[in-house]
Amino acid sequence: MHSTLHTTPRPDDGPVTVVWGEMPPGTERDATHAALLHAAADLTGAPVHRIRLDHGPGGRPRLTGPASGLRVSVSHTRGAGAVALSRHRPVGVDIETVRPFAAGPLARRWLDEASADWVARSPRSARVRAFLWLWTQKEAIGKARGHGLGAGGLTQPLPLPADTLPGPTGRLRTLPDDPRTACAVLPTGSRRHVLALAVGDV
Repeated sequence: MHSTLHTTPRPDDGPVTVVWGEMPPGTERDATHAALLHAAADLTGAPVHRIRLDHGPGGRPRLTGPASGLRVSVSHTRGAGAVALSRHRPVGVDIETVRPFAAGPLARRWLDEASADWVARSPRSARVRAFLWLWTQKEAIGKARGHGLGAGGLTQPLPLPADTLPGPTGRLRTLPDDPRTACAVLPTGSRRHVLALAVGDV
């Protein structure tokens, strides 16, 4: 994995590190886990062989050894993966591959009414990306909170754009109903994937 992004929720918190990359289909899980261990070694200065990936309740990833204090999140999709690491804040990351699907009906089935209406108003050519713009942020928020898309994650309100789909600015925005949680769609330089980050307790 080759692209490293940094974003800062607050000036005194230190950066959140996000590493993402593309890889051959079928290798995503192993490549993403390896990237997490190497990123943790870079942040801590510890040898990578001393760091292990474990899972807590609900399958949430956690690191042991010298990197045990880091807050981490992992995501992979067909042909790509991403990890997020923070010294101070709970983090969630989600990456999805852009591919054809019925975005409007899926939004009506899975998302809250305001989100589904926004997807439906999007130009037909942008509906898949609009759906993934919402979906990845909701998934990342759920991971930062420790429950994934359960516990109302799909109906989590997001600050919706007024009209057109925004570009991936990477600017963290707090949630309308929870000013302690912020999320963003991050720029990757690739239109094949949508990558979102959420940070808790900001």
